Amino acid sequence: MKKITIAVFLFVTAHYAGAQTTGSGDATPPRLSVNTGGTALPRPADVLQLKENLHNFGKIPQGRPATYTFEIVNTGSVPLRLDNVQASCGCTTPVWSREPIEAGGTGNIQVGYNAYGEGSFTKTVTIVYNTSQTKTLTITGEVYKAPATSAPENASVQLLKQIN
Repeated sequence: MKKITIAVFLFVTAHYAGAQTTGSGDATPPRLSVNTGGTALPRPADVLQLKENLHNFGKIPQGRPATYTFEIVNTGSVPLRLDNVQASCGCTTPVWSREPIEAGGTGNIQVGYNAYGEGSFTKTVTIVYNTSQTKTLTITGEVYKAPATSAPENASVQLLKQIN
């Protein structure tokens, strides 16, 4: 009996440990959770809705930071608190309000990218809310090497200086 119980536990754990993904790339946890009494309880509904979860900056000049503001909506009936907003690296900086978002209200997460390194980039920002639920934002773009001067050198300027 003990072996069967352990086998069932391992099967259920392995089944739910593999994250199921949606089209937006967010991991979707199973819709049931277990309380201390061992009975299954329905998980709270997902109350954080993103207007969009991806922003492409396009081409940006090297050395010029770029920012974008993502809008979130609380579709629940109680205030929504963002527990943490964490970037995947130090070159990406999220800024958000620590105040709860009222039911039906909207909030913003501003994401800044330090365009120091040349080349293409893809960075993620993970939003943790309602203690354990998560959503992921993604920013992409391409940093190009900015010219050394604001305008190209004009050889005819030297010629004009010599004439005058």
